[in-house]
Amino acid sequence: MVVQAALAIGMSMAALPSPAAAVPSSAATPTQLYVAPWGRDSWPGTLARPFATPGRAQQAVRDRVPRMASDIVVNLRGGTYPLHKPMRLSEAAGDSGRGGHRVIYQAYGYGTPRQERVTLSGGRQISGWRPDQHLKGLWRADVSGLETRQLYVDDRRAARLTGGGAGFPGTLKTTSTGYVTTSTVPRTWRNPGDIEFVYRSGYVEGRCGVDHVSAAAGRTTITMDQPCWKLAHDLYGGPELLKEPTSVENSPSFAPRPGSWYLDRSRPGRHELLYFPRPGEDMDRTRVVAPVLESLVTGTGRPGAPLHDIALRGLTFAHATWLAPSEPAGFPAAWSMYLRPGTGEEPELLTVPGAVAFRTAERIAFEGNRFTHLGAQALELSENSSYNVVDGNVISDVSDGGILMGVVPPDQQGINRGNRITNNWIHHTGAEYHASSAIWDTATQDTTIAHNQVNDVPYTGILSGPSDDLRGIMRRNRILGNRVFATNRLLADGGGIYLRGEQGSSFADGAVISGNAVTASKYGVWNVGIYTDDSTNWVTVDRNAVHDYVASIGGCSEEWGDRPVRNVRYRGNFWDDAVPEWLERREFPGAWPPADEQNPEEGCGDPHDLTFTDNTLLPPSDPGRACATDTTCATVLANAGPLPSYRRQLGVR
Repeated sequence: MVVQAALAIGMSMAALPSPAAAVPSSAATPTQLYVAPWGRDSWPGTLARPFATPGRAQQAVRDRVPRMASDIVVNLRGGTYPLHKPMRLSEAAGDSGRGGHRVIYQAYGYGTPRQERVTLSGGRQISGWRPDQHLKGLWRADVSGLETRQLYVDDRRAARLTGGGAGFPGTLKTTSTGYVTTSTVPRTWRNPGDIEFVYRSGYVEGRCGVDHVSAAAGRTTITMDQPCWKLAHDLYGGPELLKEPTSVENSPSFAPRPGSWYLDRSRPGRHELLYFPRPGEDMDRTRVVAPVLESLVTGTGRPGAPLHDIALRGLTFAHATWLAPSEPAGFPAAWSMYLRPGTGEEPELLTVPGAVAFRTAERIAFEGNRFTHLGAQALELSENSSYNVVDGNVISDVSDGGILMGVVPPDQQGINRGNRITNNWIHHTGAEYHASSAIWDTATQDTTIAHNQVNDVPYTGILSGPSDDLRGIMRRNRILGNRVFATNRLLADGGGIYLRGEQGSSFADGAVISGNAVTASKYGVWNVGIYTDDSTNWVTVDRNAVHDYVASIGGCSEEWGDRPVRNVRYRGNFWDDAVPEWLERREFPGAWPPADEQNPEEGCGDPHDLTFTDNTLLPPSDPGRACATDTTCATVLANAGPLPSYRRQLGVR
């Protein structure tokens, strides 16, 4: 049995196409171009006389592409390259490789011990700090018309000034325009138009801004931004979630904590940053960076003519903001999606975009990069993007999710096939918008998500499935050998590996979830290690190790909406079969909430056509130790996560 398990896992790894097979390569000597912070754009781009900016190198590439007979490699020397506008790659402008050759942008020395550290930054360094004359302990800097939602101090994310949440004294009543309260505290808030209320419940989290605060007849009225207030009511089904905020952010009236900041926009075009230093920070020496750009690198093709054959290697993408939540429509959100007014009566559901986003793109490789200090999703591959490779990257400290791919809202159709997400380390994502997933495959075909490590995220680790019932799109997707732990650190009703929707038309072309280690995430009242949720159909869950979640396996079979869970087979798994105390066990494994007898239009129901074969129950008292001492289960743990050749370079723990 041990030999069979090891052989099967090895076969699953061998079945993955190599990066060389996924993108073309050339035996001809590559054409080399060079960029350096000390270079000049008037120079020829040689090693001795390099360009100064990636944009100038991009123009040189475009000049050479029509006659390229080998790969064109742009080597960026070590340093930070401030981007004054996004680097935009497009098929129409001539950025694609040609004739089976690639255009490669990489750190100088990529893949060698002498690889240099290169950062593409959308930020602006802030200087000229002085003590605030009125607010004790705060420092102030002039920033002209700067707009940003994030700030980084000595390479650490700073928090906006926060006044806490529910708990300002008095009663609080929800109205059609906001709130009425007997508390006088909101009347003391300075610049109330900058304030945001944050709402969190279960698996959703959103935010709306304050329009103004007024007082009359001994009461305080808090009028919220429109259309955010209406959109939030539409999305959350009424005032229950909105009855009181979880937290209130962004006013100089709030007591500062070390490492907190505020952008004073009270004088248009003459904005000022306020910052409360951490102990030991000297504002004359501390490096403060404010993100300015919303996109760092974009790639676009057009129907029938995708952008193609480009690689980005060994680069750090950093310091991008995302300003949509600051709009009057705010951020009424669930998962990595938010509402905006539509062209008709119904609002439109949009997806948080990637700071690096490629749309209608094929054979694009992201290898050995770092994505950090970003204000939205890190990386997006969408709008008919196929045969792309995301391999050996580190994604951390991003405001929303890590990798988004497939048919993303508002799109309802598209073909995104053959993409590979492998050997990446994704951790501490969802730093600001917590209802996000480290990896979200919305609706794709022939996708491989393998040997990644996902840990320390506020909601779900790996999500496979669309936001709506997009049937007939997903098929033959594989989630193999991933190491997932410490998910759902903040929000409930998610999981380590979360599936929803139709995954195929049979077991032959359905999803396979195999060789994953999903552990150590027993947070909140409800999360599931391998979560087959509403309308999941045609899934094989094979030889995984799952323990120390609130529930090991299970989901909500939505009988009332004709969206039941069906056709899921479990073979050779190791689990502790945990079920939360509030949920009665079924006669078969897993946590499956029942129908609501009082309200048949809500609740769950019975899953259909589940099969269980050769699964092993780990003792609930110490499942981790039991797995580690079982040779077959221990093999799953040892093989999960990035392959050994990647672990050191990624720095995974």
